[in-house]
Amino acid sequence: MDGLSVPAHGFKLIAGPGNPDLCAEIAQTLDVPFCKTTVTRFADGEIFVRIDENVRGNDVFIVQPTNPPADNIMELLLLIDAARRASAARITCVMPYYGYSRQDRKDQPRVAIGAKLLANMITVAGANRVLGIDFHQHQLQGFFDVPVDHLYAAPVFVSHYRKKNLHDLVVVAPDVGSAKMARGFAKRLNGSLAIIDKRRPKPNVSEVVNVVGEVEGRDCLLADDMIDTAGTVSEAAIALKELGARDVYVCATHALMSGPAVERLSKAPIKEVTVTDTVMIPPEKRFSTLCVLSVGELLSKAIRYIHSEQSVSSLFEQ
Repeated sequence: MDGLSVPAHGFKLIAGPGNPDLCAEIAQTLDVPFCKTTVTRFADGEIFVRIDENVRGNDVFIVQPTNPPADNIMELLLLIDAARRASAARITCVMPYYGYSRQDRKDQPRVAIGAKLLANMITVAGANRVLGIDFHQHQLQGFFDVPVDHLYAAPVFVSHYRKKNLHDLVVVAPDVGSAKMARGFAKRLNGSLAIIDKRRPKPNVSEVVNVVGEVEGRDCLLADDMIDTAGTVSEAAIALKELGARDVYVCATHALMSGPAVERLSKAPIKEVTVTDTVMIPPEKRFSTLCVLSVGELLSKAIRYIHSEQSVSSLFEQ
């Protein structure tokens, strides 16, 4: 056993079907086998879930991201409900990606607040604690009425970029909302900060208006929490190159890469796109400049600390 191992007694790890590779790495790092489960579908597509081991009185961790399709959410809710009805002592929802997190406010008439609805469903299903990485907004932690451990993927990215010989680095926030994250990267990587002033005429469409900061002749790192259609980072990369940037790098925790994202990122003047495996990335969404880093060890440490009632805050500060 390595330093991350946890005792098997009183501990159960359940893998949702949403990201099997990440689940396998967590199990391997913790040296704990996954609890046997059955997740199948009836002829009409309805999901059936069964936990095939005794979890009574155990500390249960269910690993499942909630990105589309909606089946991922339903599988998570059913697994939580099954564990609760099987008398688990405590249920922790390990949600590497918080789906619907962009629907966090009522910014126009008669719209749903999807992030709050999902938080309600997870809590009502029976989760006693939530563990996640890089929520779209920090205040989403307040949507849950149970404890939330919110981790950051920054240590994983910082370790990666410290190995590169970046020239006079400037970390660029693709919008004002990402400025705090970019400032954190700049501090850890001894770089300066720039911010892109953009406007979004409609969802998934962005236009670069101005770049605040000096980028000419410097390596630029665009840091964001997610890449969806890649319109923001691809337009930002083009704008930075036009302003004389040396090489442009992109990092984002959650690689949704919907619609034209792969084509845009492949054609954009980006030297490397670095993401994590919080969301499963199928082969058809991988391209030559894509680098995928794992958050398996980060999540494994958090799971071990939670199970042994240790502080998780040390992981926030790395």
